[in-house]
Amino acid sequence: MSGELEGRVAVVTGAAGGIGREFVSGLLGAGAKVAALDIDGERLGALEADAADGRLMTARVDISSYAACEAAVGQVRERLGPPDILVNNGAMGMGVIRADHMTNLVEIHEIDPEVWDRMIAVNLSGAWYMTRAAVGGMLDRGWGRIVNVTTSFFTMLRGRFHPYGPAKSGLEAMSAGHAAEFADRGVTVNVVVPGGPTDTPMVPEESGIDRALMVRPSAMVPPVLWLCSREGGAWTGHRYVAGEWDAALEPSAAAEGCRAPIAWPDLAQSPVWPGGKPPA
Repeated sequence: MSGELEGRVAVVTGAAGGIGREFVSGLLGAGAKVAALDIDGERLGALEADAADGRLMTARVDISSYAACEAAVGQVRERLGPPDILVNNGAMGMGVIRADHMTNLVEIHEIDPEVWDRMIAVNLSGAWYMTRAAVGGMLDRGWGRIVNVTTSFFTMLRGRFHPYGPAKSGLEAMSAGHAAEFADRGVTVNVVVPGGPTDTPMVPEESGIDRALMVRPSAMVPPVLWLCSREGGAWTGHRYVAGEWDAALEPSAAAEGCRAPIAWPDLAQSPVWPGGKPPA
């Protein structure tokens, strides 16, 4: 997809991490100008050192603050232009509680309220903050792509995997709502997930999982680039499992093979509502 996104401006949160760096590289390779946002200034510096030709800007941003997100989008507009693409990838993992959280699951008394609040703020509110700050211009121009990185339904509902699971389930539901809100206005909203443990620092060595069997971070890139393409723009309100993307197929066929509706639409069809159904 080299050149497919030439002239487009993309914003990636959590850009200095394993998956985020792959998103940045892939979007640059497709011709986009990219704003890489992360809270880790040192790793952002290393990312910027590898960039060339002025199409990458980096900014240290704490996405748990709406003011910081709004300011960051303003900086992107000034330096690169108004955002066309937003990839909400920034997140905290369960490793902030302890490294062996995958083999010795976390109990409620181990979660300090401050940790709960912080993870919800980063993993859920941060995506809403960035969307609110960036989507107005997309809607005005009638073109935009928003991709949210959630997780498997297993992880969302897993016992003793809080706050990560509930935060990601909230992001999944928010994605469905925004897809419906922005439908027919030129802005698509989709979800991309690895589908299983991914070879990034968020899965620590203490997990005991053979890293050779994990999903590669680079697997996340093809579905995102396809969703940002002209062809992918016809799709909104869906989730794509990157681990099931078949690179041997044409992108449209690969997308069909790993696509499902966002969230739990089948459970939302029969509300007890005066007069029948609520307004769409």
